[in-house]
Amino acid sequence: QVQLVESGGGLVQTGGSLRLSCAASGRIFSINDMAWYRQAPGKQRELAAVITSGGSTIYVDSVKGRFTISRDNAKNTVYLQMNSLKPEDTGVYYCKAVIQVLNRSFGNYWGQGTQVTVSS
Repeated sequence: QVQLVESGGGLVQTGGSLRLSCAASGRIFSINDMAWYRQAPGKQRELAAVITSGGSTIYVDSVKGRFTISRDNAKNTVYLQMNSLKPEDTGVYYCKAVIQVLNRSFGNYWGQGTQVTVSS
């Protein structure tokens, strides 16, 4: 049993910054890839950034140079630093992790989502 809890969302003006956090807890054996997805109003959910267990990162083109994904393995936490925010970044941000639980099975686990609103 695993839970992912996100925090850090909120309202910010265009050009501002936010840092999202997502902490995993529960019967965790190990955590593989961790990612941030986002869903703008009326649009499909998209992968914004992913970080592997080894620290390699991938970003969707629209956030490259502005967002940084990182992780703290000791805290079972993934972060998304968002700079130079634009109204187009508005949406619900979800963290996802591939987690191996104590019985060694793997599963995809999702956070509840946190709202990010960028005003113009």
